[in-house]
Amino acid sequence: MQQLYRFQTAAHIVAGRNSIQALADNLHFTGIHDVKSVLIITQPSIKALGVIDDIVGQLSVKGIKADINTNVLPEPTVGNIEEVFQCIGNEHYDVLIGIGGGSVLDTTKIISVLKTNNNSIRELLGTDLVAKPGLPTILIPTTSGTGAEVTPNAIVTLPDEELKVGIVSKYLLPKVVIIDPMLTLGLPKPITAATGMDAFTHSLESYISNKANPLSDMFALESIRLISASIVEAYQNGSSADAREKMLFGSMYGGMALTCAGTAAVHALAYPLGGKFKISHGVANSMLLPHVMEFNMDAITDRLSQVAEPMGIQIRGSSKAEAAGRVVDRIVEWTKILEIPQDLRSFGVEENDVPALAVSASKVTRLLNNNPKTLTLDDMEAIYRKLLS
Repeated sequence: MQQLYRFQTAAHIVAGRNSIQALADNLHFTGIHDVKSVLIITQPSIKALGVIDDIVGQLSVKGIKADINTNVLPEPTVGNIEEVFQCIGNEHYDVLIGIGGGSVLDTTKIISVLKTNNNSIRELLGTDLVAKPGLPTILIPTTSGTGAEVTPNAIVTLPDEELKVGIVSKYLLPKVVIIDPMLTLGLPKPITAATGMDAFTHSLESYISNKANPLSDMFALESIRLISASIVEAYQNGSSADAREKMLFGSMYGGMALTCAGTAAVHALAYPLGGKFKISHGVANSMLLPHVMEFNMDAITDRLSQVAEPMGIQIRGSSKAEAAGRVVDRIVEWTKILEIPQDLRSFGVEENDVPALAVSASKVTRLLNNNPKTLTLDDMEAIYRKLLS
């Protein structure tokens, strides 16, 4: 039987500089034709920028009541999301608006289905366990990293297991996405670096994934091209609207790529670092990416060599092995330019933590099964140890 490829993403995408100013005019795309009340989910840092006031002003002109919740924490735990949900209580909202980084967008998705499904968050962990559609959502990313605005995934931290786990459901997909690069102009350098490398990891892992296919390849390669051309400039010149726009589109395409193909061992090994040591997801991915690619090299030389040109690497006259090696070299070069930490000890990780980290990572079978090579516990421990200098 011929292989079938499936792809589903956000229902409507509105993109362009200052597109946030058209938010109220796009409410009808949520499917609710007489919106009376919305809840805006965000974080204090976003609210302080004034953009929330602008949104509330747009809605007010149309007679729409807007409440604001800023209680989402970075890398939110099950408990944190439950607290946000409890704050809402029985209040009725027609639409939820999430504006922020991946933590906010994922929280908004989860809250939307908690409002319509009689389940706890833990009961929804896994794939296709959400029974009914959630409240309509509008997602607005303010970082160029997770691509969460276009994926059916939401990641939560389980402190008791010191691990991050995903909810995967078509019902997490938003009705409207607004992609406005102007919202990312004020990103601090460390966040630009970590989220940018996170987006690149999504695309590269999707391209070498066991589930890679023509649909995911299209998104992955364009994401790789855009991010490679702009990540250093966005880091060094954060006010460049052109670089920020390329990064935001690259991040979105990366989300679409992973929706088609899924990420792999880099993400699987990153989750325990975030769950136990609170290492931000983007930093953990950046640290692990070159080492996992080196481990996979004999299985991915051909695929990895194909991303050299989209990355802007000159490979004329080079063998596939040489081109693939230069891809890894470029990633290492980026981590230095972007000043991403390379020593797990700086986050409190010690040698005796490594076996437990490997055991935790081995539980993320949803992603490890996508990896081109099987990793044993010894393999995972060896990769972690490369980051203990």
